[in-house]
Amino acid sequence: MKYDAITYVVEDDIATITINRPDVMNALNTQMRAELADAFTRGGKEARVVVLTGNGKAFCSGQDLGDGKNVAQLDLQRTLNDEYVPMLRAIYECPVPTIAAVNGPAAGAGANLALAADVVIATESAYFLQAFSKIGLIPDAGGTWFLPRQIGLAKAMGKALFAEKISARQADDWGMIWEAVPDGEFEIIWKARAAHLAKGPTQAYARIKQAMRASFDNTLEDQLSLEASLQGQAGKTRDFMEGVMAFLDKRAPDYEGR
Repeated sequence: MKYDAITYVVEDDIATITINRPDVMNALNTQMRAELADAFTRGGKEARVVVLTGNGKAFCSGQDLGDGKNVAQLDLQRTLNDEYVPMLRAIYECPVPTIAAVNGPAAGAGANLALAADVVIATESAYFLQAFSKIGLIPDAGGTWFLPRQIGLAKAMGKALFAEKISARQADDWGMIWEAVPDGEFEIIWKARAAHLAKGPTQAYARIKQAMRASFDNTLEDQLSLEASLQGQAGKTRDFMEGVMAFLDKRAPDYEGR
């Protein structure tokens, strides 16, 4: 697929996807959603970590309400099912670790686009906004699923009903994101985080993602059984053997992601 609304670069096992519509605060349109779905699918095959960030002052301002139709013509159910679901599934089901490097405001579907990643690193000047109720809608793009799991029902409900901006620092304090970092150190930090994951035990990371997510639906007995199964698989990887040898040799491991 040719990319017009995003850029896609792979370097040092890191696929960096940059939302590239800065003139409209990186608002999501039909083309961008298709491109993001394709890019995350590619990244899961071509890299060992995928990073999503934005070009310009914003990360993503949400749905582009000027995307070719007036309000009366919008079919939001079709748009969500046909365009958002494939994009979000590509992000959420990506087999390698994913990072949302939130460089600025993340609003509406743009906020939930970030929350679909495994790890969210935001610059301190960024904010997150569930703006939906301001225009008579409910949080979508996975917002009603991500938020209660990350910050609990009470905070999620207030965030959706009041539609107030949540600073990156507050989001960090609430446990909604991994970390908020000083603006001047933002790029250095997210790139270092990505490099760390790109050099890590990729097969173990995939199983960590699977186990953590399954825990919300499993009983303790089911989860312990899943842990045993996944640990058995991880124990047969080359990375496990390398990790043990590196530990015994008192050196840094050289993981291959296999």
